Amino acid sequence: MELPFIELLTWDNIWALVIIVLKVMAITLPLFGCVAYLTLAERKVIGYMQLRIGPNQVGPKGLGQPLADVVKMMFKEFIIPSDASKVPFIIAPMMVLIPALMAWAVIPFDEGAVLADINLGVLYLLAVSSLGVYGVLIAGWASNSKYPFLGAVRSGAQMVSYEVSMGLTIMTVILLAGSMNLSEIVEAQRGMWYMIPLFPMFIVFIISILAETNRAPFDLPEGEAELVAGFHSEYAGMGFALFFLGEYANMILMSAITAIIFMGGWLPPVSTPLLNAVPGFFWFSLKVAFILFVFLWARATLPRFRYDQLMRLGWKIFLPFTLLWLVVVASSMHIFGLVN
Repeated sequence: MELPFIELLTWDNIWALVIIVLKVMAITLPLFGCVAYLTLAERKVIGYMQLRIGPNQVGPKGLGQPLADVVKMMFKEFIIPSDASKVPFIIAPMMVLIPALMAWAVIPFDEGAVLADINLGVLYLLAVSSLGVYGVLIAGWASNSKYPFLGAVRSGAQMVSYEVSMGLTIMTVILLAGSMNLSEIVEAQRGMWYMIPLFPMFIVFIISILAETNRAPFDLPEGEAELVAGFHSEYAGMGFALFFLGEYANMILMSAITAIIFMGGWLPPVSTPLLNAVPGFFWFSLKVAFILFVFLWARATLPRFRYDQLMRLGWKIFLPFTLLWLVVVASSMHIFGLVN
């Protein structure tokens, strides 16, 4: 019996595979570290804003708290309710986390520092980031419980609603850049970041990513006042931890996308010899940290929306507004001869 794939097992192919695996690990392992310490940063920032101390007992200044949380979650029992659909119940947390990791394949950290520099990077991001809602829906349905199911339905409607405005916002950026390649979008901003000419769309995008990641003030799927804990009410141990890993990984991902399409990615604020000498990864990380601070700032200061307010904002305000701005940008480019 012939085995055609044996012919592919050459040393060159094996070495190329090893290089790819090492690159993937070089992205995912630091990302998990960032996710862990983002939970600490969130509690510290909100604590300072509300005149509280925050975590301060485990390690110096509370720096060991994320490690303590990981150990606690690892040793808690993963309970599967007797009436739950077992296989979907187990798979759902992974379906939330995996898309948040897959999207990093096309994120450029610096000039030439990207795992897959594909021409349809924006389309890939939109496709992959929209898969996370399936994990939430499956978790609520598989739990076979009323409150998780209501949280899952809320999340599905919310994420679909705000993905529309996100997509239209990104289309204006694609029109200006003339490309769907993320590296080329960054290079097109050397003269001016897109957040300046597209400032209203920048604000819409910031609000949309808050809703897309189910973060306050749009954390309706996890409304503890009326839904206990929302779609993950029946989860414990590492199942519960995977949902939060996915949520925080999505926060970092959306912050990175915002930095790339609106804030010039790895480019410095002003092109000077001194600022250009600073590594691009530093500027990229600084911009991501700023957007993450906006996430935490919003949670610490804004009250939760009612569900009808959330839907009204998405469908009656953001949808027509982004459509209008898309038409304005396209018309302006045609009038001023910026397109063929």
